[in-house]
Amino acid sequence: MEDQVLAATLAQPLVIASFQRERFYRQEAHRYLRLALRSNQIYVLSAPETDFTNSSEHYEKVAFEPDDGLSQEWHLVVIADNYATCLVCRENLGSIAKNKEVPELNPNLDIDTARRFEGVWTSERGVSLKAAELLLDRILVYRPELASKIQQARQRFGIGEPRNNSGVEQVNEYACDIDTDPFVQRLVTYLQASQYKLHKAYRSIAVQARKERLVNSISTAIRRSLDPHEVLQVAAQELGQHLKACRCLIYRAQATDNQAIIEHEFLTPGVLSVSGQTWELEKNSLFRHIVEQAEGVCVSDTLSDPRVTKSPGLSMIAKKFAIRSWLMEPVFYQGRLLGIVELHYCQMPPHECQPGELDLVEAIATQVGAALIQAEAYANLEELNQQLEALDRTRSNLIAITGHELRTPLSTIQVCLESLATEPDMPLELQQIMLNTALSDSERMRKLVQDFLTLSNLESGRVEWHPESLSLQECVDLALSRNRTRSSTEKPPQIKTQIAEGLPLIRADGDWLVEVLAKLMDNAFKFTPPQGEITIKAIYNSRQMVEVTVADTGRGIEPNRLEIVFDRFYQEEGALRRTTGGTGLGLAICRQIVNGWGGEIWAKSTGKDQGSQFHFTIPIVQNTQEEKRTKVKSR
Repeated sequence: MEDQVLAATLAQPLVIASFQRERFYRQEAHRYLRLALRSNQIYVLSAPETDFTNSSEHYEKVAFEPDDGLSQEWHLVVIADNYATCLVCRENLGSIAKNKEVPELNPNLDIDTARRFEGVWTSERGVSLKAAELLLDRILVYRPELASKIQQARQRFGIGEPRNNSGVEQVNEYACDIDTDPFVQRLVTYLQASQYKLHKAYRSIAVQARKERLVNSISTAIRRSLDPHEVLQVAAQELGQHLKACRCLIYRAQATDNQAIIEHEFLTPGVLSVSGQTWELEKNSLFRHIVEQAEGVCVSDTLSDPRVTKSPGLSMIAKKFAIRSWLMEPVFYQGRLLGIVELHYCQMPPHECQPGELDLVEAIATQVGAALIQAEAYANLEELNQQLEALDRTRSNLIAITGHELRTPLSTIQVCLESLATEPDMPLELQQIMLNTALSDSERMRKLVQDFLTLSNLESGRVEWHPESLSLQECVDLALSRNRTRSSTEKPPQIKTQIAEGLPLIRADGDWLVEVLAKLMDNAFKFTPPQGEITIKAIYNSRQMVEVTVADTGRGIEPNRLEIVFDRFYQEEGALRRTTGGTGLGLAICRQIVNGWGGEIWAKSTGKDQGSQFHFTIPIVQNTQEEKRTKVKSR
């Protein structure tokens, strides 16, 4: 409508435009500067969101309140001597909601094919005059100082006055002066654009249909088969054929993997197979890009792409397997990398990846992700069954061990107390023996219950760690002091300590570290004869950790049981026929504690009666180690 005013030879027309928001006006501000050169009766209304204020520069600007009804409607009214037209509309709220639901559409754009408006657009002069009258009344409310100027417009165009035939005759007399060429040009442009959009839509529908058929075939394979290998082979076959690739690969790979084995492959005749090959991933720049950017990679020409030419490994692969164009798409599930889909094109000219192809490969990768998750689910189910079996064995061991460990001391305590109660004439020496026996067995029961509670808290994560900088020697001394107080009728084996000099400070929870040392020593006491020897060693290894070893010359462990000794309730001799006390929880507790501060624990032994060594690591205080190195250099 503004274009018609600019294109026609109309003198001093009246133009009134109201915008819902100032930013919409800003997009058309240049047009109204040009209109102001044609007439002094130009009125522009908008809400004062930023710096839109009342002013009379170039044309009349009217700032209405944001809660005014004008903010809900669009108005454009043009009144001239021989021409009148008006647009009054309101945006359909349904289109706004739709825009918010579809992220590809930007609801902030004022020109958008997805937005819909409802209202009136007419050239009927009476309607236009009425619209102009209502808008001029609103303008006077905000800018009463324009009353005289607005009155001139009312008088000139008969706004607010009854219509007469002279106005109609005047319209007919000057109708031939209206230049409609701008409208014709814009209509042709619109039709051409619509035709292009239509063809584009048809092509998009065809591509989408092919994509859906392929995705459906792979989805059907996933539903039909419980074997993930069969599903992935179908996916590689279908995708390779559909995209006319020379080779299509699907293999498992995680972000931290250094290698991957090619498991599933589609080949065209005459193309060399790579099935079973090991793909190096650590120095693969394409794979590293996928991990870092979480998106696929498309190499149009491996002979010129620097990502391939500057990587000796990739260049060798491309040359060996005749890869000219290379597409890699990650298989993600909830942000976790599960595998890779690769497409190789080996012929000339190089293959240019099209957006539709990339979308299709991405959709297939999503289905492949579902298949891999399905495979993981079955694997996890088998693992869960194994855990349930282990739990059942643990329950049986718990019943047997606790039954034996609790019943025996309870029986002893009961006999001692009954004897003391029923035999008042018992010698004092025998009474003391009875009391000592009852106290010893009650302490044994207390330790049993305490071990149960400790392991339960450690495994459930209810323990609060309090790491601090510690001296290992002090912790070893505390553990030795605790074990010296243990009651025993036999002479304990000899204990030696070999703590390396200059060890850095360690970082761990002191109480729990002493607990680990004490339990390992207690374990060594149980299985080492009095004439044997227990040695506590500590060195600084090359992995920024202090390694502690508790070694003994006792019974030893068979090599095939070095790992299971850390299981809960493990008893080498069996629950009911062993010669030493205990519940089999001590080493399990030690493993939980060491893992808690980020260390490792393991056992070594060459066999029965060959002694055993228990090793565990403790992180060091980094600053302390750096300070020591600095002091050595300065000397």
